[in-house]
Amino acid sequence: MNERITVSKQTYAGLFMVTLATLMYEILLTRIFSVTMWYHFAFVAISVAMFGMTVGAIVVYLRPHHFREERAKHRLAASSLLFAVSIVASFLIHLRIPFITTASLAGLFSIVATYVVISVPFVFSGICVCVALTKFPRQVSRLYAADLAGAAVGCILLIYTLEITDGPTAVIVVALFASIGSAFFAADCRRKKMVQLTWVVSVLLALFVVLQTILATAQLSPLRLVWVKGAPESRPLYEKWNSFSRTSVTGNPHALEHPVGWGLSPKYTFGRTVRQLHLTIDAGAATVLIGFDGDLQAHEYLKYDLTNLVHYVRPNAKVLVVGTGGGRDILSAMAFGQPAVIGVEINKDIINAVNRKFGDFTGHLDRHPNILFVNDEARSYIARSKDKYDIIQISLIDTFAATAAGAFVLTENSIYTIEAWKVFLEHLTPRGVLTVTRWYFRGRPGEIYRLTSLGSAALTELGAADPRKHIFVAKCMMAPEGSYPLDGVGTILVSREPFSEHDLDALEAAVQEMHFDLVLSPRFSLDSTFATIASGKDLDRFAAAYPINIAPPTDDSPFFFNMLRLRDVFSRQRREQGVMTVNMRAVFVLGALLITVTALTFLCIIVPLVLTADKGSLRGAGPLLLFFSAIGFGFMLIEISQMQRLIIFLGHPTYGLSVVLFSLLLSGGLGSLSTQRLRDVSVKRSAITRMLLLLCALLVFGVLTPYATRAFQASTTVLRILVATGILFALGLFMGMAFPLGMKIASKRSAALTPWLWGMNGATSVCASVLAVAIALSASISTAFWTGFFCYAVALLTIVWASRSVKI
Repeated sequence: MNERITVSKQTYAGLFMVTLATLMYEILLTRIFSVTMWYHFAFVAISVAMFGMTVGAIVVYLRPHHFREERAKHRLAASSLLFAVSIVASFLIHLRIPFITTASLAGLFSIVATYVVISVPFVFSGICVCVALTKFPRQVSRLYAADLAGAAVGCILLIYTLEITDGPTAVIVVALFASIGSAFFAADCRRKKMVQLTWVVSVLLALFVVLQTILATAQLSPLRLVWVKGAPESRPLYEKWNSFSRTSVTGNPHALEHPVGWGLSPKYTFGRTVRQLHLTIDAGAATVLIGFDGDLQAHEYLKYDLTNLVHYVRPNAKVLVVGTGGGRDILSAMAFGQPAVIGVEINKDIINAVNRKFGDFTGHLDRHPNILFVNDEARSYIARSKDKYDIIQISLIDTFAATAAGAFVLTENSIYTIEAWKVFLEHLTPRGVLTVTRWYFRGRPGEIYRLTSLGSAALTELGAADPRKHIFVAKCMMAPEGSYPLDGVGTILVSREPFSEHDLDALEAAVQEMHFDLVLSPRFSLDSTFATIASGKDLDRFAAAYPINIAPPTDDSPFFFNMLRLRDVFSRQRREQGVMTVNMRAVFVLGALLITVTALTFLCIIVPLVLTADKGSLRGAGPLLLFFSAIGFGFMLIEISQMQRLIIFLGHPTYGLSVVLFSLLLSGGLGSLSTQRLRDVSVKRSAITRMLLLLCALLVFGVLTPYATRAFQASTTVLRILVATGILFALGLFMGMAFPLGMKIASKRSAALTPWLWGMNGATSVCASVLAVAIALSASISTAFWTGFFCYAVALLTIVWASRSVKI
């Protein structure tokens, strides 16, 4: 390898822009996939992106003459320009591919076609990044730092991009950034026609972004989603994207309809009609905006809904609603005459839709003197609050949507854990009640079983002698026996103090009056399973033996909706959960994805590498191969596990990008930069020392992170961000050193080996991105973290081994 070839600042800037665009597009696709396909396919976007980039690296390895050092700068400009153009082309094709959910050849073709089309831009990105990191060994530390810094800034930039525009427009913005990166590369290779071409493409993309943004503001954008969840979508009345949701409102504001109810009593006769609009999140989870003109008598039907059972036993209450949605629970509290209502909603776009965009329709609930809307994550808000509440209400809070970090059921949920429920119960008055509503599948009501186990476990940890005396469960079956998928809903009431006889009489009277069904109370149990769970005795052993996972989730395993154990992913019977069967399919997709990704990695990456490798260059390369594989596994396992831990701590999915990824990637870039000035004679010793320091940092912060998150959970947002940044910075600093140190050692052994090692690092990262979630689901987040620690321990041993066989 010709080490005399160097790069200018333009190449650093070009690589920065390309990796910025790459990570922006990767994360943006998780958002778009969550809307266009079922939410659990959004998680696949991450693996597809990494797979495409690794294939790009393999192309560089398999075509060495095409990517010689003297051609490297031109190849950087060309591949990054193709990256920009293919982003637009592949996305336009994706919009025209209907997503077919049926288990058929057509369904399989739509999925495969989508994955192939979407992976193309990442192949060009992979070519660009691989050339940059393997053809200029003298500057690999600075280049890798630019790589990570670009990715870090991309995390932040996507958040603000989606604040001012929509998802489809953001795709064009990403292509614009990639094109600007190509212009920087072209300036360094000094080819006039290439420079002109890159700037022409950049200007055209910029003009389209401006036009699209203006039209999107008026809900007239020419570039919009065509197929949503396998069906064509008409233009909504309102649409707004952010980093964790796409909110849309549809319907006719003047039409009269039967009122929507989650668990309306069979006694209700639908005598009156109301005006309603339908608000959806990622074209999946739905809530309603209710037309309200100040006449509460027109909304008496709300008193017939099971979700509002608590108001019959706690009148004159201070109410906190978790997840206001369209304002239905707030209007319900008003209908019952409650004197004070606080609605905590994490999604500001929903609040804006309810109170501003459609405020005249909803009656401007936020202007009522006893109503307060708060834009915050509920658990974090309540933990920081010094107030006590008589009622905390959580009604069907889920989004069927993917956060920017992954798919809903495959990611953490901070509301449904023992630690969260302890916070809720501790912020109740002595007469206070926590009321939670979820779906009730008559065949095996897994979600209600799990809510009951959550209540029992939280009460036990708070010192309750007999948890069952604090728990009341009722159900409302909305469909006839055997109907699917809408069986019914169940509501659990968990009181701070044991329910009094008067409370139980009032609740049972309301249940009987409304023709609901009593499931569990201190006096009655529908079946022995509810009785056993509510008692709290041997709960862990009972839950472990139950066919589905009904154990109470914790912050270390916060996957409430994951009730299907990985060993049962192919069991159709255990995947059946009524309306929530879609969540069980997500775990099936994860298991199938883990197998598929492993097979594709082996066939498309490892096999070509082995078949085309120069046997001479591979002789003795085992330690280096193992090192780059180990750090590929280790980095993703640590990154994803820390992200899952800290998103709960920080209290908002957006912080998974703006704090966790940004801090980890930026500090990794600084760590890489710190290896730039190492002299050849000191590389081996420095690599061993720094890997040892990394293990020490992982050990310290792996132990301290759970304690730190508990100690600071009630602190201000700023302080929690500082704590999270401090935890992540030290880890990222040392993890960022591993790759350039390994490359420095490898380049001294064989120049032809470096793209091969880069490809193996990418291949293991692809597998680890799925494996990290699989480990967290089947065991815990801590287990995934310590698996990453083990991988870095293996990397330390192999770098010692490798350094002995390489003469520097």
